[in-house]
Amino acid sequence: MQLRSTVPLGRIAGIRVAAHWSAAVTVGLFTWILATYLRGTAGAGIIWAAAIAGALGLVACLLAHELAHSIVATRNGIHVERIVLWLLGGASELTDEPKDARTDLRVALVGPATSLLLGVLAYGAAAVSSVFSPGGPVTATLVWLATVNVVLAVFNMLPGAPLDGGRVVRAVIWWRSGDRLRAATAAARTGQVLGMTLAGLGSAEIIAFRDFSGLWLILLGWFLYSAANSELTMAGLRHRLGATTIGDVMTTAPRMADAAWTLDQLLRSDLVYTHHHLFPVVDQNGHPYAVLAWADLLRTRAGPHPGLRVADLARPLPPAAIAHSDDLLADVISRIVLRPNLDAVAVTDSTGRLTGLVTATDLALACNRSALGLPARPSTNTP
Repeated sequence: MQLRSTVPLGRIAGIRVAAHWSAAVTVGLFTWILATYLRGTAGAGIIWAAAIAGALGLVACLLAHELAHSIVATRNGIHVERIVLWLLGGASELTDEPKDARTDLRVALVGPATSLLLGVLAYGAAAVSSVFSPGGPVTATLVWLATVNVVLAVFNMLPGAPLDGGRVVRAVIWWRSGDRLRAATAAARTGQVLGMTLAGLGSAEIIAFRDFSGLWLILLGWFLYSAANSELTMAGLRHRLGATTIGDVMTTAPRMADAAWTLDQLLRSDLVYTHHHLFPVVDQNGHPYAVLAWADLLRTRAGPHPGLRVADLARPLPPAAIAHSDDLLADVISRIVLRPNLDAVAVTDSTGRLTGLVTATDLALACNRSALGLPARPSTNTP
């Protein structure tokens, strides 16, 4: 899952944390739910203050859940791009796949274990609080927070991808059979069934009880089904692409733009005579750090003027869009989505200098040819 339009929140344990705008909806929703739960325990002002604190505390617990995944993944050699908080909780964006079933299992289990531990700690804090303020908003908030964390741990262990329980299913089948494709396919199919089941339960709740909170189950079920369907597609794609690497499909020695150029220099360069739609932007050492498309020149409302520099118009390359020629193509496809004529993957050597470029068209061609049983890239030696 790739979420754009996020706000960076900093780093925790060296891992970038960001929030999508939809996370504000989650905070508002949980504040309202908790305020309703706390009704009658104190005055309105105190109740709303406790509800806001409880909702923010729950978001912190969701972040701790994802941090546990990310920290264990990092310690097992899996690069973590970032953690994003969004409407349905949090997501750890891993740029690599686990190398073996044991690692897959460890990364999957640590998240629910963390939520369960937080639930136990919150129950303990509620027990202490009840001695001083039985039936008060603080005690009730801690009980609510503990209950939600336990429910979160149990729900995440349901056996279907992309939930942690689905990862456990994948790891166990992979461990016992040695067949990663079979394991990923089984986990994704159970995720599809789980998603349809939740959506069906939500629909039944609305029809039978006229309770529109069932919409939440429908939304959750739709998300799980869509994510599981994407994982099933990716599993098949990994199987077809096999050992195809970025180096097999990249354009070598790509035309590039210098960050120090002005717009006037760019328009006078020989780049305008190529058929390319976008160009990697390199610094003075030849290291790619941004990408510039012709469409980017039209972004300013008043129109670009000749004095603008390429560096002012180019868009930064996210870390996931920088690869090495020996990286598996399937791994790169799984971690980034390229928009045609706007985004690209820059390929670098061991010193970080640009050696190649892969566009959305290159990826689509490689996938389509692999699906037909053809080499990912046409041979230059035609009969």
